Amino acid sequence: MGTYYVPRNYKGESRILYIFTAKSLITTGVGALIGSVFFIIFGMILNYKMVGIIIMAIFGILGWMYGAIKIPTIAGIAVTKKVGGESLDEIINRYIKFKAKRRIYSYVDTKVADDEENTKEEE
Repeated sequence: MGTYYVPRNYKGESRILYIFTAKSLITTGVGALIGSVFFIIFGMILNYKMVGIIIMAIFGILGWMYGAIKIPTIAGIAVTKKVGGESLDEIINRYIKFKAKRRIYSYVDTKVADDEENTKEEE
């Protein structure tokens, strides 16, 4: 009798503290680092430490959301049919790259363009 490979699901084994994957932990840290600038401004300069801590926590949560959330596929919403199951960071990065190209695509009917050239040549 031979041995067979049994596939194993490794998806949940790379989690840190249950809610953090390596990517979401890094993006949470980056978000908290950006929020710490506001903590310094509000906490040390304006003496509103609680406001600075709240803003830093909000940026940390936004960083976690950027690294951890996957868009669900919802049949009633057309947008989620196209991007369902993909990570939020992949979608945002793709959108930024698309906007950075600044190209405008247009459709030109070659038959109509050829007919216009032929009429100009006949005149």
